[in-house]
Amino acid sequence: MPNVDIQATVTELQALLGDRLSTGASILDQHSHDEAYTPPVLPDAVAFPETTDEVSQILRICSKHGCPVVPYGVGTSLEGHIVPVQGGVSVDTSRMNAVIAINQSDLDAVVEPGVTRMQLNDALRASGLMFTVDPGADASLGGMAATRASGTNTVRYGTMADNVLALEVVLPDGQIIHTGSRARKSSTGYDLTHLFIGSEGTLGIITKLTVKLHGQPEHIAAATCAFPDIASAVETVILAIQMGLPLARIELLDEVQMRGMNIYNPDMTLPETPHLFLEFHGTEAGVAEQVESLASLVEDHGGSDFAWATKTEDRNRLWKARHEAYYAGKALRQGTEGVVTDCCVPISALAECIARTKELIADSGLMAPLVGHVGDGNFHLLILVDPDSTDEMARAGALANKVNMLALEFGGTVSGEHGIGLGKRKYLAQEHGAAYALMGVLKKAVDPGNIMNPGKLVTLN
Repeated sequence: MPNVDIQATVTELQALLGDRLSTGASILDQHSHDEAYTPPVLPDAVAFPETTDEVSQILRICSKHGCPVVPYGVGTSLEGHIVPVQGGVSVDTSRMNAVIAINQSDLDAVVEPGVTRMQLNDALRASGLMFTVDPGADASLGGMAATRASGTNTVRYGTMADNVLALEVVLPDGQIIHTGSRARKSSTGYDLTHLFIGSEGTLGIITKLTVKLHGQPEHIAAATCAFPDIASAVETVILAIQMGLPLARIELLDEVQMRGMNIYNPDMTLPETPHLFLEFHGTEAGVAEQVESLASLVEDHGGSDFAWATKTEDRNRLWKARHEAYYAGKALRQGTEGVVTDCCVPISALAECIARTKELIADSGLMAPLVGHVGDGNFHLLILVDPDSTDEMARAGALANKVNMLALEFGGTVSGEHGIGLGKRKYLAQEHGAAYALMGVLKKAVDPGNIMNPGKLVTLN
């Protein structure tokens, strides 16, 4: 970036933060990468603010010196979002981790950005409430908002975009703004809250969130069931959605992923055919009715081998296995790395899109287990590659590209929940058309110096 004075930036930040401004090798390395298979890039320094005012002062200093700023939560993103490709300062919000308020009557909570989803749910345990967005990793809520996270509960409770009421954000020049309110709806101007949700740190740093909470269900039942093929499993889900069954979770795992699950979890001996992992929330009578209705659909579509889990420890074991699908997939081919991609299509197109994806996998000669939040048309591939093989890396990239283009062909999106980061920016113009140019206009208006996570989402000339 032109006119960047890194040394002056570091000197001023050290005066502000003391030993909470680090240039140590291990700290720089930790903040050079996320969970994506993306080449790491070291930041010049890492700042650990503890208050909104400190974040504001950090951004004022960085803005003055033209220094790039990359917000950092806990590093669990999957598309290189937090890689500081132009160096600069990584702003780690992990010390801003207070649960400020739990408003039981209004079903909301106010938290700092470093609070993780598990930390919030631990704080809610005695209240009878829960925070429902569950991307699998114990991500920070600030990061989850910045990437518009979702996960296994989305089909019933919605994504992060549906569960954030208000934000406090520090803009690139250090100005502190507040968007939204604790009211459940508003008709007062532009929806700035949702401008920042999914902005991936390119417009500012989130320093406070007001999030929706939900009552803990009286009764929960989880199950797995096997199908002869993916089309049968997906058709079952489509009919369940059309019937209005309020399923809390509907996860698809293909036969390749199921083989990995059995390898990684020695006590799991499920048939190595496509499976649905399901969860039902409600009253005991309501859950029983949901189960009966779904069981009938499963039987009609050739499903079998129902395995039920109603005890908390059994349900936790089941969903722990699902959340560890990445590691289970890697168990299929020891010594490999995973190139991860996701896309999302209208649910009516999901079966055909997956069938064609499986053909693309076969043509690539690679192994790529598939899992999906099938209730909302979102699926993921874990493409297993030898990271030292230029050929395999090239084939993995070509496969991911074809799957992304296939999603657009079906009227979908190149990412249902992983986001854009470094990996998928090249598809945005095709997906959004003229609206992508408007994103650039917004970026330039909010961040004219292009210091906020430069190189991500949009490119400024």
